[in-house]
Amino acid sequence: MMDAHTPAPVRLGDAAPDFTARTTRGAVRLSDYRGRWLVFFSHPADFTPVCTTEFVGLARMAQAFADMDCALLGLSVDSLFSHLAWMRAIHDRFEVKIDFPIIEDPTLEVAKAFGMVAHDATDASTVRTTMVIDPDGVVRATTTYPAEVGRSIPEIIRTVRALQRVHGGGVLAPADWEPGADLLREPSQTLEDIVAGEDPSDWFYQPVPDAA
Repeated sequence: MMDAHTPAPVRLGDAAPDFTARTTRGAVRLSDYRGRWLVFFSHPADFTPVCTTEFVGLARMAQAFADMDCALLGLSVDSLFSHLAWMRAIHDRFEVKIDFPIIEDPTLEVAKAFGMVAHDATDASTVRTTMVIDPDGVVRATTTYPAEVGRSIPEIIRTVRALQRVHGGGVLAPADWEPGADLLREPSQTLEDIVAGEDPSDWFYQPVPDAA
């Protein structure tokens, strides 16, 4: 159940609204994830081919998320029993276990609050929305894919790693950044720094080693 007066849908930089929901791993409250990173994602429906590949991929990369102290939390409008039956089918077909919780959201309450389905939608299926929520409960990244195209699990992992590296401020992650590659210094906003560099581009483009 969503807390009262929850704004919807959430946007990048917003505090993720709290809720409690029934999942394949018991009751879950979103605020229970405070203090660690969270990938919260929706899928259109159980027993669908593209969703199956995503869940298999996430299960096989579970250790990579664990190594980042990042939890996974799924959601669709299907019932808890549908989720459980699908998990069994995936286990039998692909020999993988889905350990992360999957929320049942038949009323669309959570999906609408997070913009995973339009408020005036006539189809209950959620789109493929992924939200990365930081340890303070703030939405730091979002992506949305159509039902016909699956997400890239390595890109989700890369995004979490990049967000963790820049979380304290001071540095930025460039395009295609991977751990160990150079980061970028945040540009100065003072005229003195802008004119002080030897190269005219130094003030806004300064690679720095990844010290982590």
